[in-house]
Amino acid sequence: MAPTARPTVAQPLSPHLQIYRWTWTMAMSVFHRITGTALYGGTALVALWLVALASGPVGYSYVAGFFGSLFGRLILFVYTWVLMHHMLGGIRHLIWDTGVGFDREKRLSMARLTLIGSVALTLVIWAVALLVR
Repeated sequence: MAPTARPTVAQPLSPHLQIYRWTWTMAMSVFHRITGTALYGGTALVALWLVALASGPVGYSYVAGFFGSLFGRLILFVYTWVLMHHMLGGIRHLIWDTGVGFDREKRLSMARLTLIGSVALTLVIWAVALLVR
């Protein structure tokens, strides 16, 4: 039996980024996903450091030299921000899981505080690390 021809019906298109207007909560959600992915790279760096530490003074000196360089410190600084931003984004989602903070003003202020807090925490961590060193 031959298949019957179906009439063509215009299917609705899914909304895409050109339709939506960017908001703070949308941007912080995107950053939360990006930072979560970036943490995989940071975890690889921590694993590399641990392997170098276990391999002895020669292996460790190469990794310590890299992380002590300007480029290495920049990577560590960005990794610190990624870690702080993802942590604060997770706390924001945890608060939402309790059913709190869904009104417009609280959503907006929590999204802004996620970004401001991550930058502030990163600067405090690095300032303390450089002062203690």
